[in-house]
Amino acid sequence: MSEVTVRKPRPKHLALNQIRLPLPGIVSILHRVSGAGLFLLLPFLLYLLDRSLGSAQTFETFSAVVGNPLVKLLLLGLLWAYLHHFCAGIRFLLLDMHKGTELAAARKSSQIVLAVSIALTLIIGVKLW
Repeated sequence: MSEVTVRKPRPKHLALNQIRLPLPGIVSILHRVSGAGLFLLLPFLLYLLDRSLGSAQTFETFSAVVGNPLVKLLLLGLLWAYLHHFCAGIRFLLLDMHKGTELAAARKSSQIVLAVSIALTLIIGVKLW
């Protein structure tokens, strides 16, 4: 006689704080969030660039604002979002070419993306600070 596999019923109410995503899933979500954030901030950043190039006085004003440690921290976060989105985008292009789709390779590439984006952010942040 054949064996019958009994499956557990799926939960009806998902508790999002109890779901544990693997690292590639976290990198994927961070890629989407950083891309959306960069997209939404782009008009504001272009406006700031336009205003700062308008005259020497507005440039000096923006330079003084950027000297604030909180603004520098915000810019460092924006820099990390850009670098993470760039590194994760390269990873996803490789995945689209079926490179690194195995479980171990996907985990390793997601670790590399996080390490490289954080390392580049720290290096550039130290230079800019």
